[in-house]
Amino acid sequence: MKFLFGVEALCLACFVLLSQVSAKNSEDIRCKCICPPYRDVEGQIYKQNVSLKDCTCLHVVVPMPVDGKDVEAYCLRCECKYEERSSGTIKVTIIIYLSILGLLLLYMVYLTLLEPMLKRRLFGHSQLIQSDDDVDQQPFANAHNVLSRSHSRPNMLNKVEHAQQRWRRQVQEQRKSVFDRHVVLS
Repeated sequence: MKFLFGVEALCLACFVLLSQVSAKNSEDIRCKCICPPYRDVEGQIYKQNVSLKDCTCLHVVVPMPVDGKDVEAYCLRCECKYEERSSGTIKVTIIIYLSILGLLLLYMVYLTLLEPMLKRRLFGHSQLIQSDDDVDQQPFANAHNVLSRSHSRPNMLNKVEHAQQRWRRQVQEQRKSVFDRHVVLS
């Protein structure tokens, strides 16, 4: 339910941003002229918000650093390029990035706060208090009993818990193989 609300909010935000893209901002288009050093004038970069047809040295380089007949020679050395960007696409990309980051943050909060409470309720408080040494000796002493009791209520949490238990058993077996028996799986 909450996931659908998040998806709807994201779609609405994308729609609003894309509707604003139709009107170009003056920051989205520009002409950039790179002029190298000329006689006693240092090299400069000039930027102006002008149309594509006005993207020339004469329209962009203001104020003109040289006078009279040197203007044409100076402008021939300048390289002017018309640049256009889509700020709407940039905004949508940032919103998607921040949404994914927010979802990952919510998942981290779930893993750090809610999952331990759910495990405490499923496995009992005593198993969580055991030290790491006890866990290494009997990692899942009552896991089978708890899982068999929880199969009466099949839901997603039980499926995930069962997959975690199976993975942990496999990891424990690999640790025994590598560290105790010194056998590497091929």
